[in-house]
Amino acid sequence: MDTSRAAPLRNRNFRALLGYRIFTILSYQIVAVTAGWHIYAETGNPWMLGLIGLAEVLPYFCVAPFAGYLVDHLPRRKLGMAAAAGLAITPLLLALLTSGLIAGSIWLLYLPIMLTGMVRAFLGPVYNALFARVLPRDQFVRGASLGSIVFQSAMVLGPAIGGLLIKPLGIPGVFLLASILALVVIVFLGRMGVTEPPQLLQREPVFASIAEGARFVFGHQILLAALALDMFAVLFGGAISLAPAFIHDILAYGPEGLGILRSAPALGSVAMGIWLARNPIQRNAGRFLLCAVAGFGLCMIGFGLSTAFWLSAFFLLLSGMCDGVSVVMRSTIMQLSTPDHMRGRVSSINGLFVGSSNEIGAFYMGSMARLLGLVPAVVIGGFMTMGVVATTAIRAPKLRRLDLRDLQ
Repeated sequence: MDTSRAAPLRNRNFRALLGYRIFTILSYQIVAVTAGWHIYAETGNPWMLGLIGLAEVLPYFCVAPFAGYLVDHLPRRKLGMAAAAGLAITPLLLALLTSGLIAGSIWLLYLPIMLTGMVRAFLGPVYNALFARVLPRDQFVRGASLGSIVFQSAMVLGPAIGGLLIKPLGIPGVFLLASILALVVIVFLGRMGVTEPPQLLQREPVFASIAEGARFVFGHQILLAALALDMFAVLFGGAISLAPAFIHDILAYGPEGLGILRSAPALGSVAMGIWLARNPIQRNAGRFLLCAVAGFGLCMIGFGLSTAFWLSAFFLLLSGMCDGVSVVMRSTIMQLSTPDHMRGRVSSINGLFVGSSNEIGAFYMGSMARLLGLVPAVVIGGFMTMGVVATTAIRAPKLRRLDLRDLQ
């Protein structure tokens, strides 16, 4: 067994897979921060920010189960290339709309965002399925940590790039940059030499196959609890979606401040991912996961109560460190628990739990902010996150006692 800490990075295919991940995330994060800034600047309504999440998550929900089925039954690299092409189209449409070349109301901006939701349904399943093809099982923990570092690095850079370039390039120019980054993904996938699993000669009906994946997840207490914990934490603690409103109404900063706030959680996750890559958690993994999500809730409360820009950024940085533990633990549990022939479907279900919760959380927080105000919405969400942790600890004893060595 190769015990070198850098072993996964010596794998050319794994490096190409990381390139695929970082450029897809950079693209849609730049789109997210730029679209959010533009829509709030035009409307001044936090509920309109929440609608961005809703516009993305509804098509995501509709497409994700079928995306998982396709990833399990079709060449995964080619599906990834098609998804990257779709990801490049969205910012092109937004650039045309915001430049005035296509006339229309602010509501038209939500149509390309809906396309992003459809495309993103393929990105996670393709990544997770290829991950298991390029790395041996004994490198999954370190590979998941490195994948988290890359993911969170893109989450740092994407909002920062978007926020910093809005003034010099203008809104349409930033959208064009996001389109170019999505096209780079096709190059990384084209350079990847990876064997695809043998195609099944006799395939199950689509809905029966999707149901099989769902039964696997709902019958696995540890995996189900980890997914549910992350989903509800992000749902109730998604204060970052309200960052444009906090910048405008409370913290009094410009678009560069929005980039800093949107990047702070990911910066904390990068720091935690680097530490976990060198010091992977095995024993008491479940307890670490529960404590990390509870810490995330506390950070959301601190962010909601803060009126100082850099203190708010600090709380978001700490929340990212807590979230970094959660991301690595959940990803490792999923990779170690899932049979290879079901990775696409299980990853899609993971996306429905976790990926969609960001967008649903954005809609929830926008709605709560409209009803209660910005600060009460965020503080209540933090307390609800901590309640989710307590409930999970009681209802899922296998997760509470989890040692990752038992899954290997």
